[in-house]
Amino acid sequence: MNTFAESVAEKYRLLVSWLNHLQSPFLLLVRVYFFWQLFQTGRGKLSNIGKVSEFFASLGIPLPTLNAYFIGSLECFGGLLLIAGLASRPLALLIVIAMIVAYLTADLEAVTKLFSIPPHPHQFFKGDPFPFLLAALIILAFGPGKISLDALIAKFTGQKSVPRSPQ
Repeated sequence: MNTFAESVAEKYRLLVSWLNHLQSPFLLLVRVYFFWQLFQTGRGKLSNIGKVSEFFASLGIPLPTLNAYFIGSLECFGGLLLIAGLASRPLALLIVIAMIVAYLTADLEAVTKLFSIPPHPHQFFKGDPFPFLLAALIILAFGPGKISLDALIAKFTGQKSVPRSPQ
């Protein structure tokens, strides 16, 4: 047998095992860093609802005041819940949808540049919704991790685990 190949394979397995222990702390870091910013953005919207409503109306968003309250509340309270890791995937899905709508209404040029020939993705990545879209997609795909209220609830309700990425 090839002992060099076995040695490399064993070292790789050890590396992957060690790195798997970093998943939950990484997901916690993503949740705290990005969703604290989202919370502050939502709080700002709620404290200036008139201006936000006028902005939404200028974009042609129907029921601008109602939508301003909805988005402000989603960002503010959803951001706090995501930091805690409670109802993470449903909230992350709502944030993804909200950020896509933000791109399509307020920054459509960045979206069209992303899909142009040749593409110019830097404008899309510099857009205000991008960090929140990316963070929400990460939580949607991988879950909140073991350091979350979702994981704690799963543990006490007898579920084997919170669905997460394979290890």
